[in-house]
Amino acid sequence: MKESKCPFHGAVTQPNLGTQNKDWWPKHLNLDILRQHDSKSNPIPEITYKEEVKKLDLDSVKNDLKAVLKESQEWWPADYGHYGPFFIRMTWHAAGTYRNGDGRGGASTGAQRFAPLNSWPDNGNLDKARRLLWPIKEKYGNKLSWADLLVLAGNVAIEDMGGPNHGTVLGREDIWHPEKDIYWGAEDEWLGDNRYGDTRQSLENPLAAVQMGLIYVNPEGPNGNPDPALSAQDVRETFKRMAMNDEETVALTAGGHTFGKAHGAGNADLVGVEPEGSALESMGFGWISSHGSGKGVDTITSGIEGPWTSNPTQWDMGYLDLLLKYEWECKKSPAGAWQWHPIDCADEDMVPEVDGSDKKVLPMMTTADMSLKVDPQYREICERFYGNPVEFEEAFAKAWFKLLHRDMGPKTNYLTGDFKNEEYIWQDPIPMVKEMSVEKENAVRESIKNTELSIPKLVESAWASASTYRASDKRGGANGSRIRLSPQKDWAVNHPKELQGILSIYKTIAEEHDVSLADVVVLGGSVGIEMACGHKVATSTGRGDALQEMTDIDSFDLLKPKACGFRNYCEKEFAVSPEEILLDKAQLLGLTPTELTVLVGGLRAMGISYTGDGVWTDGKLDNNWFKILLSMDVKWEAKGYNRYVACDRKTRSEVRTASRTDLVFGSNSELRAIAEVYAQDDNNEKFIKDFIQAWNKIMNADRFDLV
Repeated sequence: MKESKCPFHGAVTQPNLGTQNKDWWPKHLNLDILRQHDSKSNPIPEITYKEEVKKLDLDSVKNDLKAVLKESQEWWPADYGHYGPFFIRMTWHAAGTYRNGDGRGGASTGAQRFAPLNSWPDNGNLDKARRLLWPIKEKYGNKLSWADLLVLAGNVAIEDMGGPNHGTVLGREDIWHPEKDIYWGAEDEWLGDNRYGDTRQSLENPLAAVQMGLIYVNPEGPNGNPDPALSAQDVRETFKRMAMNDEETVALTAGGHTFGKAHGAGNADLVGVEPEGSALESMGFGWISSHGSGKGVDTITSGIEGPWTSNPTQWDMGYLDLLLKYEWECKKSPAGAWQWHPIDCADEDMVPEVDGSDKKVLPMMTTADMSLKVDPQYREICERFYGNPVEFEEAFAKAWFKLLHRDMGPKTNYLTGDFKNEEYIWQDPIPMVKEMSVEKENAVRESIKNTELSIPKLVESAWASASTYRASDKRGGANGSRIRLSPQKDWAVNHPKELQGILSIYKTIAEEHDVSLADVVVLGGSVGIEMACGHKVATSTGRGDALQEMTDIDSFDLLKPKACGFRNYCEKEFAVSPEEILLDKAQLLGLTPTELTVLVGGLRAMGISYTGDGVWTDGKLDNNWFKILLSMDVKWEAKGYNRYVACDRKTRSEVRTASRTDLVFGSNSELRAIAEVYAQDDNNEKFIKDFIQAWNKIMNADRFDLV
């Protein structure tokens, strides 16, 4: 592994674990992504955090945090005597891993405590910020998760330094081991950028950061090239993938960089390894520096050195004032990183040294900061904000609140906190609806049965509506019936023409019984399953119908499945296999390997397949699909990308077809073991019961009011 230089440093240790299965069979389908956050890792399984956090004395926590902000510790001194900027960076980097491509990342799990995030170059020295907060966590214990504390600390810091804030929602539950199966990029060295196509805009999906180990962009410019115009391209593309528009991007950057400084006091080669690679006696600390004292004025983090404003611990218009007031020149920091300084800086704009001495230093800007001045769209917003401080304050508060809470889902999922009672389109608002009475639900079911819609149409329309859900950021799902709105109604995987006819019938039923279309769609799926197996499917009601104006079309289009193994849909040939895409989707739906198996088997049994492949039973919901899948009466042959033909071993005639996402349940040893259980003669009833349970899990995944 190459040694990375300024502005980031460190290496990954590679422990010798012996030869593993993945070494012998690198193409083997790894199901570990479906086993994340196993309950065996949780040391407090008896605790229900969503109840505990409601007992928290939030005012006391905030008061204690404000005291910590100003109690500088000798082992890691506070810049300017205030830890506020340090905590803001910690909070920003906890939330800033969110990407809208798959909804993963973000602050909702406290993942910054674990690798790889705790050792990313961009998170240098944030291990110290979390240690400073340990007394708070120690005191409030089970009532305050690390995930909530990492967010709350930054918000309290903003408040304490006079900044605008829309508050904090509490209720994030901690994870207890690394989310090692999240794809952060294929590079094998820090700051690698093997993630682009032909242009800087063709960044590999679902990634958002420009280089391995960064939260957003390289502050020096693309790959360390100090070109503000090129940096603007990176900034715009990255923030767009973080669900931010140009105005939100400027507000976050200008507001966030109103506070604190960057650290690059000396030679980065003097900084030790990251926390995950540190020695046992370091007790989890990383980036231990031998430059001077290694702390305070001698700190090296990003390699860039200096404060952004003249008052780094006070909310003001200083960032925009200095950015627009001066011409800037590009120079190297003491650590050798590119940064910018104002030409002919006035004495009143010089900044006191962090140690409280009489020494004055120049303010600085990064190349990414300079991009806001050079790019025409960004500059127009900067000038507007500078001329309208109140507008700037509100824009920052809204964008910051969005950054911290985007991955918490709709407002109905908010438990407690000190947040403002406002609603934003990015929260995917849905009107509230009462649950149906038993009599009304039965009447709706009877109306659906009388439509003579086929079992596949009933089941697939419900699946198409509910399976948009992403557990990563709690978006999508059947609630809101956005399947009838743009863009979802036009997705090819949903058979738009057929769907229009089905929804037209459902609309009539919904109006006749004065219920939501969202509930009718889900009840339709239940009716279809009942028709297919004769078992009652208990169904929750109480879903609302969102309006088109409540729906961000561009944002929702990111939920469109480009491949859906559950329905044997694949719009093109991908670099990864269809079965790997299926696993990724199953993880986003919160499924276990067993639930994945029963759902695919059940959907195929009822005739759900976009291509028709994998449908080889009579449409009943039973375990016959698994029996046929595992039969040795046929031999399978590949017939092109994602298509296979089964030939009778005796007659050699073609008897059925399948996709890779069908055959993987017979070829993968772990999935086959599960499929064999359901193919047994004595487990048909178990299969039906388990399918209905998994089905209802998907139908109710976005019903946070039922939890």
